[in-house]
Amino acid sequence: MIALTKIRELDISPADTGVGRLHLSAASGLVCLDSIICVIADDELHLGVFSLTSGKPGHLIRLFDGVLPQAKAARKRQKPDLEALARLPAFRNFPHGALLAFGSGSRPNRRRGVLLGLGPDIEMLMPPRTVDLSPILVPLNEEFSEVNIEGAVVVGDELRLFQRGNKSQADNAIIRFPLSTVLDALQAGSVEAIKPSSIRRLDLGVLHGVPFSFTDAAVLSNGDMVFSAVAEDTEDAFRDGPCIGAAIGIADNNGNLRSVRRLERPHKIEGIHARSDGSRLDLLLVTDADNPEIPSVLFSTTMEI
Repeated sequence: MIALTKIRELDISPADTGVGRLHLSAASGLVCLDSIICVIADDELHLGVFSLTSGKPGHLIRLFDGVLPQAKAARKRQKPDLEALARLPAFRNFPHGALLAFGSGSRPNRRRGVLLGLGPDIEMLMPPRTVDLSPILVPLNEEFSEVNIEGAVVVGDELRLFQRGNKSQADNAIIRFPLSTVLDALQAGSVEAIKPSSIRRLDLGVLHGVPFSFTDAAVLSNGDMVFSAVAEDTEDAFRDGPCIGAAIGIADNNGNLRSVRRLERPHKIEGIHARSDGSRLDLLLVTDADNPEIPSVLFSTTMEI
């Protein structure tokens, strides 16, 4: 079993009033940029930026216009449900690369994304640009009864999305797209459907009758993919349920499952960053407690590979 070390809670500076509370509570994806981490939360309109070298509160970058309701049920219906955050290499109009935030696609209003260009200083983020992800997400309805994208990584010349299953549809999959096709479509605002080049379904195991399902992913320098997964007792892609177990797994560059190891405690891990150092894997992870009053937490751990 894997033990985690708490680094900090994802508290927000009082100067940032956009979330209506002084913390992120539903962290769902992260990318590490040197000494900072960028975190999306599935019930927010903002990106959170936090220091890894100080315990100072983070700050917010607005991604979408508007204000979300404070009532949980209404907020859930209207939220953009950003669930995946990927770092993109340099491409046209983005000479230093970019971050791409993905909506889950589980509802029509959850098919938006955001591009944030990176500056010459890797920790500098350019103004966000909203993009329509429908050309990528809508065709997946032909493959999955419930689309629910939870992770996104770039591996070589491919964008790979991680489809999350649930208790009634344990349909976890790694979905591949040609990266250049996706980037061209995002920049051109294309409405033409982009079909995946391949889909690889994976069985991540079961705990007390509840299947483990993808919640995020990160890529290593050799193309292997490190993912987080939870056993959440829910029947669909919309409703939350109790998290009875959590795990970290590795799939190789071809999508073959290499390992799945459980965490000591059932933290609902929804974001992961990974870096390999020889046979050691250094991980950063963020949580979603499914409770707006409970701050998300940044954890770290190491494991042998």
